[in-house]
Amino acid sequence: MTIREIFLGKDRYMFLVKGLWFSLGVTALSAVIGIVIGTLVSLLRISNFQPFSFITNPRFKKLSQFNPLAFIAKLYVTIIRGTPALVQLLIMYYVVFGSLAAPKIIIAGIAFGINSGAYIAEIIRAGIQGLDKGQTEAARSLGLPYGTTMYYIVIPQAVKTILPTLVSEFIILLKETSIVGWIGAADLMRGADNIRAQTFRAFEPLLAVAFIYLFLTSIFTYIMGIVERKMRLSD
Repeated sequence: MTIREIFLGKDRYMFLVKGLWFSLGVTALSAVIGIVIGTLVSLLRISNFQPFSFITNPRFKKLSQFNPLAFIAKLYVTIIRGTPALVQLLIMYYVVFGSLAAPKIIIAGIAFGINSGAYIAEIIRAGIQGLDKGQTEAARSLGLPYGTTMYYIVIPQAVKTILPTLVSEFIILLKETSIVGWIGAADLMRGADNIRAQTFRAFEPLLAVAFIYLFLTSIFTYIMGIVERKMRLSD
């Protein structure tokens, strides 16, 4: 069987086209959810919320310094980063949405978004804490509230630092979506599997999927290079 017959026969190439759009849709949805969750979790981790600070007894020093928001955020990051994405996807599909007829792209987007949020949170936290603390202290000394200081001063500078790492996370996220076939979603890998089932040829469809992923990640890397150069010129 020729390459033409494998992909063009019975319009089998459409399995890959539809799978590509599904994979890109899951990646985009997951990226948005991950950024929102990651930003919120990172801000919780670096917050100074200590509701028991009024306790002055030295024996309860740890309690007086306890930050419940940071604790919850750290617990979330630890659990999500410490368990496989596949397990999280299956829990989301069979347990959380087990009795709901939700679209698989939504289920996968939420699962990968929650997973990516833990990694993005650490990326953002590292970027914020890596900045010169003098700028934050100067802004607070001028009377700027914490939220305003973070929004106008800290986060814009942190973005320049974390952007390359953030794009790398999105590339990893794109490749991670290849496991959504475990919940029966028609992604790129499922498209290749459908072609293999009809043609009994595995190498060609899998090689095509590999090239598609390579092409997409190369585009992301190229765009990132342009953005980095423009950001350096704006400094």
